Amino acid sequence: MSEKFVVGLLQMRSTKSPEENLARATEKIREAAKRGAQIVCAHELFRGEYFCRTEDAALFDLAEAVPGPATDALGKVARENKVVIVASLFERRAAGIYHNTCAVIDADGTFLGKYRKMHIPDDPLYYEKFYFTPGDLGFPTFDTRYGRVGVQICWDQWYPEGARAVSLGGAQAIFYPTSIGWHPAEKEEFGAAQLDAWRTIQRGHAIANGVYVAVVNRVGFEGNPAAGDPGIEFWGNSFVADPFGKVIAEASNDKEETLVVECDPARSEDTRRNWPFLRDRRIDAYDPILNRWLGK
Repeated sequence: MSEKFVVGLLQMRSTKSPEENLARATEKIREAAKRGAQIVCAHELFRGEYFCRTEDAALFDLAEAVPGPATDALGKVARENKVVIVASLFERRAAGIYHNTCAVIDADGTFLGKYRKMHIPDDPLYYEKFYFTPGDLGFPTFDTRYGRVGVQICWDQWYPEGARAVSLGGAQAIFYPTSIGWHPAEKEEFGAAQLDAWRTIQRGHAIANGVYVAVVNRVGFEGNPAAGDPGIEFWGNSFVADPFGKVIAEASNDKEETLVVECDPARSEDTRRNWPFLRDRRIDAYDPILNRWLGK
């Protein structure tokens, strides 16, 4: 049986300054490590504000190589504090090819690899298709010093296929770095239901796969209504759910917080023995889901 491991989730606000955000995240990683965290994750695209609220070609200048200077800096922090770091970055792959990417850095500072966001949204204030090429690395898992992890990014969290794929790859925990919040025109009528759906779908991934789910969202308001940018109120509520879907730790919707949560792989073993969903899957009968639609 694998050893227990401790995850740290950094629920943060972000500014427009990549250097400031990296420095603040670094300090929070150190603080989480002092509290016992072994695998630490910040929210999606933590080095800046969520820039996909508008379509602006100048913002491609924010992209960086992965691996590159940011992962080098985080690798030093990982090595000094003996923590694994899951870091969401805006990747420049080549001129005109950019990805929404998560780097995974082991506790000795080694760059283990990356995951590129597979599902790219295009909604009001979430114009990601303008910026990001869909991922082409599949659904990898990463063997870290403290356990095997899978990574999904924000919009991926609504799709059961990705969670299933990394679970079948042996992930003991799935990390979901996220940037999601309320559109100002929708919060009053739909806000509570949107938040509940977001929490529920990810708890469902934990239950269906018998794994820990660690979700870290940004917090705070980003926008400039006076300049025509209505902005987004990011709703925080970062949480960890156990393999039975029970929320064992949760942050607020309006404050910076760091969750430090122990995860026990024995919990997955016990849950899967009693709810043997993986055993009872009809893998011979699932070809239809490879189609876009089965109707006319």
